[in-house]
Amino acid sequence: MLKSRTYIAIPPGMTIKEMLVERGMNQNEFAARMDLSEKHVSRLINGDVQLTQDVALRLEYVLGVPASFWNRLESNYRETLTKVKAENDMEADEAIARMLPYTEMASLGWVKATKLIKEKVLFLRQFWEVSKLTLLSNGMITHIACRRLAITEKADLALMAWAQKAKLDARKIKTSPINIERLMTQITVFREMTSWSPDKFSPELQKILSECGVALVFVPHLKGSFLQGAVFVDGGKIVLGMTVRGNDGDRFWFSFFHELAHIILGHSGQMNGVSKEDDDAADQWAADKLIAPANYKSFIKKGKFSKDAIMKFAQSIGIAPGIVVGRLQKESFVRYDVLNDLKTHYIICD
Repeated sequence: MLKSRTYIAIPPGMTIKEMLVERGMNQNEFAARMDLSEKHVSRLINGDVQLTQDVALRLEYVLGVPASFWNRLESNYRETLTKVKAENDMEADEAIARMLPYTEMASLGWVKATKLIKEKVLFLRQFWEVSKLTLLSNGMITHIACRRLAITEKADLALMAWAQKAKLDARKIKTSPINIERLMTQITVFREMTSWSPDKFSPELQKILSECGVALVFVPHLKGSFLQGAVFVDGGKIVLGMTVRGNDGDRFWFSFFHELAHIILGHSGQMNGVSKEDDDAADQWAADKLIAPANYKSFIKKGKFSKDAIMKFAQSIGIAPGIVVGRLQKESFVRYDVLNDLKTHYIICD
């Protein structure tokens, strides 16, 4: 027997069990009279197997109740069972919908605007292309490699929403077959782009990556996702989604190289997403590709972190000075409240 807030689904087997009690007949004898296995009878009584028309006819002979009665019981049970499951699924999905930034998603045009919770659930199911939102816990549906700064249950859901939007947008981008070797040859070009303006580097990044089998999409930041970038495989292409959280250019480029690392190091197609070790490896790869370890070590050794020194160092290695500042701030060589005028601030729209 299954129930929901409104419905109770009682299997025909409950009625069979009552009749057996009235007759003083145990299930073993009943199974023999029905010419069914004891296991099948047990499952029939528990509602685990369907009461077929053949079984209904046998019940008419054994229990003296018309087959039509049993067929109606079975039909009503299956119909009510469907309603029970649907109502329970809806309640579970409503709880998920309440944790999502639905109003913000609607304002961005990702889902239809509504204040009705049941409508929100239906629109969110369509957005995610799932029959119920509880399936979002299935790693086959949502596994991604991503860079974010905090993890909470609400943050996970906001991240999944952001990643789904990236997936939908990426379907519009035509890409060549995935070619990691070719992607690796473009690292120097990507470093040069750190000094370009977004309107210049955005289309060029998308073009180069598409030729390597990677669909680059820029998706607006979703509050609560603590997200800066994500990578996953979808439809035979690699999807690389980027946002500009906080508008800082140095964050953008570090996150971009971090996501590149997940692609090049083979993390993007993993069934269980990325581990802390994978994320640490991607961080180190990004740091080393943006500023070669030998160059950085030599610069740090000098201990001169003036505006002029940073600009000269950045120019000598071919990257934006803001990236050097961000690295120095993160590693506590300079305070976070100084040298920020060397950083660039982006607004990127796809």
